[in-house]
Amino acid sequence: MKRSWDYRIKTMMLPGLKRWILIILLGICTLVLGVFLLLGYHPITVSGIFVREVLEHAADVLPHRISGIIIISAGGLIIVLAIMKMTSSVLGAYLPGDRESVPEVLFRRRHLDRGPKVVVVGGGTGLSNLLRGLKNFTNNITAIVTVGDDGGSSGRLRQELGVLPPGDIRNCITALADEEKLVTELFRYRFEGGQGLEGHSFGNLFITALCSMTDGDMIEAVRVAGRVLNSCGQVLPSTLAHITLVAELEDGRSIRGESQIPLANGRITRMRIEPAQPAPTPEALEAIMGADLIVLGPGSLYTSIIPNLLAQGICDAIRQAKARKIFVCNVMTEPGETTGYSVSDHVQAVLTHAGCPVSQSRQLIQSVLINDEIPHPDARAGGDPVRFDPDRLRELSIRPVRRPLLSRDLPWHHDAYRLAKALMYWFYRQKSRRGKGPGAGPSGPGRAVASFF
Repeated sequence: MKRSWDYRIKTMMLPGLKRWILIILLGICTLVLGVFLLLGYHPITVSGIFVREVLEHAADVLPHRISGIIIISAGGLIIVLAIMKMTSSVLGAYLPGDRESVPEVLFRRRHLDRGPKVVVVGGGTGLSNLLRGLKNFTNNITAIVTVGDDGGSSGRLRQELGVLPPGDIRNCITALADEEKLVTELFRYRFEGGQGLEGHSFGNLFITALCSMTDGDMIEAVRVAGRVLNSCGQVLPSTLAHITLVAELEDGRSIRGESQIPLANGRITRMRIEPAQPAPTPEALEAIMGADLIVLGPGSLYTSIIPNLLAQGICDAIRQAKARKIFVCNVMTEPGETTGYSVSDHVQAVLTHAGCPVSQSRQLIQSVLINDEIPHPDARAGGDPVRFDPDRLRELSIRPVRRPLLSRDLPWHHDAYRLAKALMYWFYRQKSRRGKGPGAGPSGPGRAVASFF
């Protein structure tokens, strides 16, 4: 098989061959030098005459100014090529070959760093799915997640080691990761065997270990985990208290524990947490007050979204914030939580638990984003499409925003990019109608993000 010249040259440069090739070339040069001396030509004299004649002929053909410009241009080109190769070599150590090119990374970084400050309140797969889409539009993301999980790996770690359940936190960190490749897959890896390890997620164990190393400081542990994954935002628990979710059902029962509530098969009338009104995370309140856009949901209504609002001061901070505020309604109802719920039922539940009367509803929720596509009947995952009831929403003073948001792969879930794009489009339309919002300038985030639509 014929080999290319590039392949042959690289083969000759293999370790062990280079020294002998160099010795052979040195021997050839020595032979040539001996032949020149034998014929009476001194190499230095001959070389000097040759160079002088070449320069004299070049001066006759091209004026010295043109020659100077050509030589300067050639030197500049050599320097530019060398700098480009050197830069690529240095950055190549940090940017694997299967990632974006350096110009694309720099372009995205420049625009995303100027994006709006978005705070998302929720939990579960719905929140992490949204974060995967939002990171295409801004790097200024704060995810505020619930810490009431008591099932699976998170529940076991909570019971055995006394740490806050890391499951939802881990999902959000990996969703915000700059590169969802090997390290992200490692964080998601779940042990299938081993005494004490079976069922545990590596990411959960990692965050738990970091929490222990930081003397129980979950906030710092999450920051370190975010740096490991190069996350483009921050993840914060709504409270650092060890809370238990309690659902009061229409038939009078009270169900304790996040994992037990969906199994009760009853209609929830009230959600509470124990201890009542735990102290909020100060960083979460600060992020809410400084936000440009606050998004409630998507996620499990009673076990992911509402528990965050029950922490002391969270609802007050959202109402006082000058940000645009929108609620993302789920695509499907959830058996055991929202069976038979309409869009307005979701909104009413949020307003009720936030202690927000209808007359002040727009202080908490200005609009609700609703999927405008019908999922395939065979892909309902146990629930039904959430029914749109515009008349009831009008009574609640909530404006509906309908968009096609279904995922092509999981038709009962939101598509991450389409959902984030719809939210950003709504945000910039609201800002353009009502004037400049917080942190927005004439050449600020609006223009920066517009290139992504």
